[in-house]
Amino acid sequence: MTASGSLIDRLRTLIADRQRMAGARLPSERKLADELAVSRSSLREALKKLVGEGVLFSRHGGGYYLCEAPPPWSEQRIVQPLKALVADDPDYRNDILEARHAIEASTAWYAALRATDADKEKLQSCFDAIQQQESLSPEMATQADVRFHLAIAEASHNVVLLQTMRGFFDLLQSSVAHSRQRMYTVPTIFAHLTEQHEELLLAILAGDAERASQAAKSHLGFVQTTLKTLHENEARQQRSTRLPDDDTDVTREENR
Repeated sequence: MTASGSLIDRLRTLIADRQRMAGARLPSERKLADELAVSRSSLREALKKLVGEGVLFSRHGGGYYLCEAPPPWSEQRIVQPLKALVADDPDYRNDILEARHAIEASTAWYAALRATDADKEKLQSCFDAIQQQESLSPEMATQADVRFHLAIAEASHNVVLLQTMRGFFDLLQSSVAHSRQRMYTVPTIFAHLTEQHEELLLAILAGDAERASQAAKSHLGFVQTTLKTLHENEARQQRSTRLPDDDTDVTREENR
């Protein structure tokens, strides 16, 4: 196990031992670094990874806070059967995107109407985390992306929508990971995604429900269309590699 991985595990243990509730603030970086006997730079890196994994979130003005974990029943009742479908046939990812399209248009709508100041602060922090993780790794950025979309569901204050989103947490993560990792290599596409996340955030912060709902639809529509294009291009390239090599064929004819 790497030193970074060991430190992350120690942080998880520290959080679990102290039985901190969702929303609880961790001690300052200085105190944590002293307690764990590590450098602040190493600690900061580990904290950022926990933010990316959805364990923590940060707020403006400093400080790290514990995120709320999805309820255990959702993994068993909702996620497992669908995970099996996705494993057997990756095309089910399209169904996940369609489901997200329907659900997140609603969560964005209600989040714009009902988000509290605390909700808005968390949304801003989640968006900032996406920006911070972009330069580190696709995996960490993916986790931050998932937290942003779940924070919108939390801000909707609709228990059914929120529980549905939490139940789909693993599938949502799989969907976003698949999408982002496929689109990560195309800077222009990624710039569009950043703009779309920002538009969604600004619409909710402004309390504009119609704009927020449309922003969610546009974002997921863009993801769906872009993935379809990438899949088609990849399939075309794979077909081209299966074509016989002209030089090889000529050589074979000459050797007959």
